[in-house]
Amino acid sequence: MSPGTDELRSRGYGLKAAIIEAGGVRLTPVLLTASAAILGLVPLALGVNIDFVTMFTELNPHLFFGGESAVFWGILAWTIIFGLSFSTVLTLIIVPCLYYINERVRDKWFRKKKTIEIVEDAEVIA
Repeated sequence: MSPGTDELRSRGYGLKAAIIEAGGVRLTPVLLTASAAILGLVPLALGVNIDFVTMFTELNPHLFFGGESAVFWGILAWTIIFGLSFSTVLTLIIVPCLYYINERVRDKWFRKKKTIEIVEDAEVIA
């Protein structure tokens, strides 16, 4: 199993290095699955029809665009294609950026205060 960003951070990676490494691990499977689904839906979205009877009997498939079913299935296919494209961008670009912003805000507002309190407590004890 590939390591996630939090696991890489616990191993000692820096914030940017962990995000880049985890993003690189995630890149191939996300792009392959999204592109396979998108490319598989393109003929449906364009309304490509093949006459399979003549393809096997006369070796002439009679390709044509449109048809009765293309009205419904074309719209559905385009919706899925754009949804997959948008979710791929979200997964590979937006989520790592938001993770980086979230960690920077945590470091700035919450983690510094705890380290200062620990130092102050150590001075009181000493």
